[in-house]
Amino acid sequence: MANQSPDRREILEFIALAAAAGRFPGFARWVCAPQHMEHPTDEPRPHTYQPLFFTPAEFAAIDQLTETIIPRDESPGAHDAGVAEFIDFMAASDPEVQWPFRYGLDWLNARSQARFGAALAAISETQIAELLRPLAYGAAPPADADGRAFFALLRRYTVMGYYTSRIGLQELNYPGLKLYSESPACPHANDPEHKHLPPPIV
Repeated sequence: MANQSPDRREILEFIALAAAAGRFPGFARWVCAPQHMEHPTDEPRPHTYQPLFFTPAEFAAIDQLTETIIPRDESPGAHDAGVAEFIDFMAASDPEVQWPFRYGLDWLNARSQARFGAALAAISETQIAELLRPLAYGAAPPADADGRAFFALLRRYTVMGYYTSRIGLQELNYPGLKLYSESPACPHANDPEHKHLPPPIV
């Protein structure tokens, strides 16, 4: 779904959150892995993820939903960034969000059955987008308040997971992904307050 990029405040919050990544089983895929400018870090090896909190069916649904929110286009999507794994890790670590996630999935699954006659896992990407769109853009009736609350939670964790992954940080051109042989100098040479600093490394 369009326009899911975080604002500056969210970016700072997400980067700070990455400090907790050491306990995450998918750490190599999600962590802000630095890359030396001359020796890029090897890509993480493929792995088979075993959910910590969600059932396999719930985890598959989270993967589908997050990929709908941040789909693959010219850039990698939520699935490529391991966002479902991140959300599973966060839910396993925080009891306060366990019930909202599980209830929200049940709510959305019931809505899928009512609208399309099939469970969430059995409907198409287009149909998933049809379910989420009114929840995302305020078009849902007041009776769907639970669904809107779930989408807000899911979107927040999707954006959080994506933009604290290496893929997401590359999308943001986050400089912390690089290690330098010496400290880069200030790039604002024309700023009077910065004139005492050396020119940038080129």
